[in-house]
Amino acid sequence: MKNLLMVAVVVLATVSMSSCKKDYTCTCEFGGVESSVTYEKVKKADAQESCDALDAVSGYSCTLD
Repeated sequence: MKNLLMVAVVVLATVSMSSCKKDYTCTCEFGGVESSVTYEKVKKADAQESCDALDAVSGYSCTLD
C-alpha cells in the first residue's frame, strides 16, 4: 500500500510540473485587414515565439490570444 501511495505521489508531482500545452491564436492586423493563425497543443512560449516571428517578418501588428 505504501508503494502504491509513493508511486501516486511521484506521478502527481511529475504531471503538475510538466508544461501545459494548449491552443493559441495569433491575430495579426495590417491596414484594417485582420488575419489569424491557430497553434494547436503547444506551449505558450513556443506560440509566442512564432507569433513574434510573424510580426517581425510580415510587418503586421500581431498579438497572441
